[in-house]
Order: sequence, then structure tokens, then C-alpha cells
Amino acid sequence: MKRISVVILNWNGRQLLETYLPAVVENTNAGLADVIVADNASTDGSVEYLRSRYPDMQLMLFDKNYGFAEGYNRALAQIKTPYCVLLNSDAAPHKGWIEPIVELLDADPQTAATTPKLHSCAQPSLFEYAGAAGGYIDWLCYPFCRGRIVDSVEADNGQYDDNADVFWVSGAAMAVRTDAYREAGGLDADFFAHMEEIDLCWRLLNKGYRIKACGRSVVEHLGGGTLSQQNSRKTYLNFRNNLTMLVKNYNTAWWPAVLFVRLVLDGVAGLKFLVGRKPGDFAAVVKAHWHFFGTMKKTMAKRRQLSAGRPKQLPDTVKKYSVMWKYFALKRTKYSEM
Repeated sequence: MKRISVVILNWNGRQLLETYLPAVVENTNAGLADVIVADNASTDGSVEYLRSRYPDMQLMLFDKNYGFAEGYNRALAQIKTPYCVLLNSDAAPHKGWIEPIVELLDADPQTAATTPKLHSCAQPSLFEYAGAAGGYIDWLCYPFCRGRIVDSVEADNGQYDDNADVFWVSGAAMAVRTDAYREAGGLDADFFAHMEEIDLCWRLLNKGYRIKACGRSVVEHLGGGTLSQQNSRKTYLNFRNNLTMLVKNYNTAWWPAVLFVRLVLDGVAGLKFLVGRKPGDFAAVVKAHWHFFGTMKKTMAKRRQLSAGRPKQLPDTVKKYSVMWKYFALKRTKYSEM
């Protein structure tokens, strides 16, 4: 049996599949891994293209668009291999990318998830925004990466080639133990998309697992293949889901105070959008808060359900400083300067 399944979730991404799938097939060791496309009821001819171009490829066909989270939950429920890679349809792995991932997971049973280094397709010498070389959050739950702080992206000069412990790995190329994924409950389908991978990693950490970056594996990622960075829908999902994640998982008793500070800072961000003539993003923040409070009862129920056996302290990979303060006030733009 194969050791790992590379699962690509697709929704109306035929053009992306035509562009990036050849690199996945060519650079993935077929003796070690299966490549599978799970389709969220595409209407752009994606399935017909796959059947014609890759007649032997495994396909999972869903009856509607379940989004990123539920789509992958449904796909991984059918996987038989010990490990899976959740790989975006706009990602092109380098040759030899899969072997270091399998070796890392084989070597440490406590590592539940890992990620290759993500490079930008547009500028391959740079890390890519969505995950760079593995991510962290600060005590206010703001995510950032080794290789990307807020909007500042570093060049890859080999500074993150180690297999470091991190807090989260990008859903653009997330390798997970299949059993651990299911044990943690998979991705939260209520997130639909964005932040759901960080939420999953937090739950895995709270179960005693480790999350690591895999420094010898590289994948180039386009980014924004479904929603661009400038899309107000993405702004809405990021703000809403980040607050939901905080309430669900924050380990300490003083999480309400952290939430209050975050709500204030979100308000400041919203006003900045308004002053910067980005009314769509301002409206997205308002909508995100409205929906966050509207689903608070459900989120609190999730928090209570997850509280059994949860450690009372934050994971070690939560940074105790404020990344926003260091970035905007102290002008520190690299992870090494944090």
C-alpha cells in the first residue's frame, strides 16, 4: 500500500489544473504516493479534462461545493493511506518533495502535521505569503510565518531549512497523519475557508501532538487561486474565522480579555480600511463581527466540547510578544528580528 495520498481539492479550477497538475504528477514519487483530485461539483469541465488527460487518476466527485474545509473532510474520510497531503490546485511541487515529508512523519510519531517550504510561483526565490516556512501566532492570535511577517516576504536563502517546531502549517500544502486528522475532528466546516488549518493545528497541539516544518521539501504556490488577497470576501472570512478560532481554542482563563483587545484592534483595522478608501473591506469587518456574535452560542458549545483534557497553558509555539507592535511600531519585518 502507498504511504501517502496527495489530495487536490478542486472547484471550477480547470485552468489551474491544466497549469499545475503536470508538475504534481511528474514530481511525486508514484511508488510512494497516490495523487487524487476531489471535485466540489465543478461546472467548468474540470472533470471531463481530468478523465481525458489523466484517465488513471483517482477522482472523488461531490454533489455540491462543500468549500475547503468540508470538502477535505469528505475526501479524507475515504483515504486509506497513513498520511495525506492537502495540496492546493495552484501549487507546483519541486522534484523530490514528497520523500522528506514521509521521512519526517515516519521518524516522529508525535508529529501530526508538517509542511514543505512554500515559494512564490511569481518570484520563486521568495517565500509565498500563505505559509512560507511554517507559521506561528502571537498571544493575540495574529498569524505570521517564518519568512513572512504581515505583508513583508523574505527571500529563501536557506535560513529555514531545518525541521522546526511551528504552531501551524498552511492548508496550501499540509501533510497530516490521517488518523490524527480524524481524531481531532478534521477541519471545521463552519469556517468554509481561511484560518481553518490554523484551527486544526491548535486542536492537534492541544492533544499533545507536534507541528513541524519540513525544510527539505519545496512547493511553489500561486496564492489567491480561489480568492485573491484583495477580495473583500477573504477579508470577511479571515476576520470572522480568526475570532472564532480564538474563542474555540484559547487555553487560558483570560481569553475574554484577549477577545476584547482583538475586537478593539479589529475596529481600528476597519477604520483604517475606511480611511484608505476600501469600503468593501470595511464592510467585510463589520459583517465578520456581526456574524461572529451571531454564532457565539454555537462557538461556545464547541469550546466546551474541546475543553476536556485541554492544557491550561498556551502551546510553546504561541509567541508571547505582539507581532503587530513589533512590525508596525518597531519596523521589524523578518522573523529573525522578532
